[in-house]
Amino acid sequence: MPPWSRTDLTFPSGETTCAAWLYSPDGVPADRPSPVIVMAHGLGGVREERLDAFAERFVSAGYACLVFDYRTFGASAGEPRQLLDIRRQREDWRAAVAFARTLDVVDPARVVLWGTSFSGGHVIVTAAQDKGVVAAISQCPFTDGLASGLATGPVTSAKVTARALRDVVAARFGREPVRIPTYGPPGSTALMTAPDCVAGVEALMPEGATGPKEVAARIALQIPRSFPGRQAKNVDCPLHVVVCERDTVAPAGPTQRYAARAPYGEVVLYDAGHFDIYVGDWFERNVAAQLDFLARHVPVA
Repeated sequence: MPPWSRTDLTFPSGETTCAAWLYSPDGVPADRPSPVIVMAHGLGGVREERLDAFAERFVSAGYACLVFDYRTFGASAGEPRQLLDIRRQREDWRAAVAFARTLDVVDPARVVLWGTSFSGGHVIVTAAQDKGVVAAISQCPFTDGLASGLATGPVTSAKVTARALRDVVAARFGREPVRIPTYGPPGSTALMTAPDCVAGVEALMPEGATGPKEVAARIALQIPRSFPGRQAKNVDCPLHVVVCERDTVAPAGPTQRYAARAPYGEVVLYDAGHFDIYVGDWFERNVAAQLDFLARHVPVA
């Protein structure tokens, strides 16, 4: 048996609830509760898509982890399903942090944020706004909507925008959302269509996974107007930013420029693609660097 446990929990957010896993290290003295790492996935992702692999490494090192699904995704409640909205997801982040601070097994004064890809941007914004956060990890983060939009290419962008407008009209008339795949091959109508996206996303999914990999298309109108990286300069805690130099989804250049403005930022560059750092040797290297960051800035003991 591993020296930790995982418990299913829910917490309130907005009009409904989010589902979460709480990873708790065994044998933690009551008078010395653990730091807690609050974690969530990227664009349309859910906990089972390799967040458990990261959390298991962190909890084995003595950190509690609260790993949650956004409203309308995964095991969380909420309708319509697969509604991806930046404002709502950031509300979920604030609710998750507030909930984490109430847990008996954690130290409410030592909350760490961990986000990846789309949630990497949420982490930057949340850490900038919540001055009680003691550290943050943002890996291959979405920081610049314009740069990500340009990386998609004009033809795909036009097709995606047309579907997003159809979804907006459907919502106006109370109809079921018009959905769009989160990923697809080059030339398809999807949010991520770079050559490495299909293999990259599918490498994260557990064997036999059948969950939907599509979202309400209206998010495509929000992405180009979102620049979470601009908030890096307001993050007053240590910020570990993982940049993949061959990133086809969240371009490395803007992220490096934003991260350089963080007062206590540190950037780790990998000669890797957006999806490489979740699996295999790149995962091992990546998670080892994150554990080193945590040991330096938020030691367990």
